[in-house]
Amino acid sequence: MDEKRKIVEIVKVRAVLKALTPEAIEAIPQPQRVNDMVIIRKIPFRIGRESRVRMVDGRIVRVERPKLGGREPNNDLYLLDGGELLNISREHLQLEKHPDGYKLTDRGSACGVRIGERAVGGCDDGGEMELVDGDVFVMGTTQSPYRYQFIVLDE
Repeated sequence: MDEKRKIVEIVKVRAVLKALTPEAIEAIPQPQRVNDMVIIRKIPFRIGRESRVRMVDGRIVRVERPKLGGREPNNDLYLLDGGELLNISREHLQLEKHPDGYKLTDRGSACGVRIGERAVGGCDDGGEMELVDGDVFVMGTTQSPYRYQFIVLDE
C-alpha cells in the first residue's frame, strides 16, 4: 500500500499551464503538450528557451537534446522562441510553492515576466511575485505572444 501512495504522489498533477496563443502552443515540445497544456507534476518547475534548433524547409525545429551522463537539465520545460527578437531566456522563470500559495520567480531573464500590469525581472535582474490560480503570465516584452494561464489542481 505504501508503494501505491508513493506512485500516486509521483504522478499527481499539481497544476497546468494552458497556452493562450498559437505561438505559445507551438513553443511547447510535442511530447509535453496535452491539447494546449503542459502538465506540472513537480514543484519547483523551471522554464526556459530551447537553444538547440535548426532550419528545416524554412521552419525552425528543435534538435533532440542529448542526455548528458546523468546531469540534471537547467529546465523542466524548454520552449521554442520562434521570433526574430527573442522573448524567452534560456533560464527564464521558476514556479514555486510556498506556505501561502504559489510564486513565480524570474531567474534573471532579459525581458522579464508580466502578470496583468505587474512586471518582474527583465534586464537580468530577477525577482518574484505571487501567482494564483487563473493568473495569465506573459514571458517577454509586452508584445510577446508567449502567454500562459496557470491553473492549480492540487488544492
